[in-house]
Amino acid sequence: MQADLSILHLLSNASLLVQLVMLLLLLLSVISWTMIFRKKGELRSAVRQANLFERQFWEDDDLNQLYEKTHRRRYRATGLAGIFEAGFGEFMRLKERGHPAEMTMAGTERAMRVALSREIDMLETHLSFLATVGSTSPYIGLFGTVWGIMNSFRSLAGLHTATLASVAPGIAEALIATAMGLFAAIPAVVAYNRFSNDVERLTNRYHTFMEELSTLLQRHASN
Repeated sequence: MQADLSILHLLSNASLLVQLVMLLLLLLSVISWTMIFRKKGELRSAVRQANLFERQFWEDDDLNQLYEKTHRRRYRATGLAGIFEAGFGEFMRLKERGHPAEMTMAGTERAMRVALSREIDMLETHLSFLATVGSTSPYIGLFGTVWGIMNSFRSLAGLHTATLASVAPGIAEALIATAMGLFAAIPAVVAYNRFSNDVERLTNRYHTFMEELSTLLQRHASN
């Protein structure tokens, strides 16, 4: 009698531990794909907002008017707008209090660095999870494979004649765990590398904007 090697049959007849491994890998895959689509949208929105604000920043000659426009938003400014709001707001407060130019610029740069750290934390959200899934999923799948193969060879002990048909189902179900581990890991690794590069480019862009804003505010502080 030919053994049934269909995927559903192998999954339903796998050992409990192998089934738990497969369920865990399926769950990790679903979560990672959800985070991949969400992070892709977040980074795309961050780039679009950065382009829009940068254009407004260089087209608007009045920084006070741009600050009021940014500060009056119903929602908290993020990205370049958030760094600008934190830096220019601190600059105006310190300057109105009559602090020396050096102290004013030191406080301004400190406020922008805090805002930058907050923005980077937001950009890097969920990246560590994708890295974890990408690095551990193959080993989780390999554990299920090793366990399934062990059970297959253990079942041979009660047989007088060992044939390929007697061990093929057990080995096949074990290899499914490895395949699921790779299915969960490969997209997570690819997405992590892509998103890390995007975050690094945005971070460099934020740093450049901070330097440009500091140069402009330095001129205002000297006046």
